[in-house]
Amino acid sequence: MSENGTGAVTFALTGRVDSLNAPELESQLMERLAGRAGAPVVLDASELQYISSAGLRVLLRVKKTNPDMTVTGVNSDVYEVLDMTGFTELMTVEKAYRTVSVEGCEEIGRGANGTIYRIDRDNVVKVYNNPDALEDIRHEREVARLALVLGIPTAISYDVVKVGDSYGSVFELLNASSFSKILAEQPDRMDWCVKEYVEMLRKIHGTLVPKGKLPDVRITALGWAEFMRDWLPEKAGEKLVALIRAVPHDDHMIHGDYHTKNLELQNDEVLLIDMDTLAVGHPIFELASIYNSFVGFSEYDHETIKRFQGFDRETGLTFWKKALAAYLGTTNEMKLREVEDKARVVGYARMIRRSIRRGGLDTEDGRAEIDLWKGELLELLDRVDDLTFDPDELELEALVENLPWVQEFIDSHLESTDCPPKAQMQISLAAEEIFVNIASYAYAPEKGRARVRVEVAGDPVTVTITFLDRGVPYDPLQREDPDVTLSADQRDIGGLGILLTKKTMDDVAYEYKDGQNILTLKKKI
Repeated sequence: MSENGTGAVTFALTGRVDSLNAPELESQLMERLAGRAGAPVVLDASELQYISSAGLRVLLRVKKTNPDMTVTGVNSDVYEVLDMTGFTELMTVEKAYRTVSVEGCEEIGRGANGTIYRIDRDNVVKVYNNPDALEDIRHEREVARLALVLGIPTAISYDVVKVGDSYGSVFELLNASSFSKILAEQPDRMDWCVKEYVEMLRKIHGTLVPKGKLPDVRITALGWAEFMRDWLPEKAGEKLVALIRAVPHDDHMIHGDYHTKNLELQNDEVLLIDMDTLAVGHPIFELASIYNSFVGFSEYDHETIKRFQGFDRETGLTFWKKALAAYLGTTNEMKLREVEDKARVVGYARMIRRSIRRGGLDTEDGRAEIDLWKGELLELLDRVDDLTFDPDELELEALVENLPWVQEFIDSHLESTDCPPKAQMQISLAAEEIFVNIASYAYAPEKGRARVRVEVAGDPVTVTITFLDRGVPYDPLQREDPDVTLSADQRDIGGLGILLTKKTMDDVAYEYKDGQNILTLKKKI
């Protein structure tokens, strides 16, 4: 028996504690604790092989005089006895951990907090970077159980082991293959991987989490932005913080490290793993992490993705583009570029901070990489004014040459509606008239941005197209319609566009609200 630096009295339990030697053990314990009532007690059970009810009664008597009692290093048989008799609820009981070696094992995943290895045909172990990882393991097991209860298919750790100087969680993943491995070895399955990847992503983002159960990633991202203040010009740093602060709170789930090494295919079932980064928040934070995994991290050194994911940069770029298009439900390049740019703002801020904190400024390559990301971030901050996005909304420069992107975006929403050709032509005509009007006059002689929102719903099915801009307040509906009965010589040149719009749409409405011109078109189809 001894006393450690924290004032706790420690005592080693060895061999068997039964009816024959329990009185002697109790005598030794009470003699050592004489005058120390209330002192913390640590019982080292690493050499204890057996304990009967007589031994349990000794522990209970010590617990009554010294409530702060911990039993450590308990083997599985002794732990079962303590658990069955409720002692694991009465006091802190720490199990002994079996030792596992990962030497020569296949690495199947790597994240911010640890690396996953396959240790045999049926099992994998996640080895944590933090040598004091027991609290991290407890957290990950709790959030993984929460995700499973909420309907997210995931593997649950069934054991905790010692791996070198750290700890690991063991999962059963029978004959599972990561999506990264599938992409590397079976490139013809790219589209299948994209489909399954996006389906899981939508399932995650569609899951509402009870308040307080998971951390808010927006708070974490604000920390990244605050860090970046010291590394960006003052106005750029302020704008970055303001952009992230303006992202609304969202209680839907995000994974936080969603790349193809963290999706496993097991017996035709797709499972999500590496759950320690689970959080709640707006999807833009997830898309930023995804962009980094497939594009950002390998932007300077193209071999980075090969080392991390196991496939080349071209595969990563293709996968990102396809996955983003599938997630947003559009192939409209302008829409994809808009959302990608928003994701890149968050992604670059995170990567720069990470590199600086890990000594990136200490090497020539590290400095070059940071300079590359910083240049991209500054260029983005010049033109990105909002980090949120809506799949049904397109934001772009109000320029006449951008009209084809607007019409393609509208057409993509009409594809599944069986819209009659005549109605589609009328919608296209009205959209052209309104967008060209905004592009020509809203900001003249300067330039500005416009948003186009498309909604298809109702019975009968109605297409609603909303145009929004922050240009000069102007209600085109107040303009008097041109007299179409006049001869060519007598007619005014303007006014035909809005006349055509009113005659071809079922409803046209205008309002000026929150500093925006808002013009809405409705057409039943």
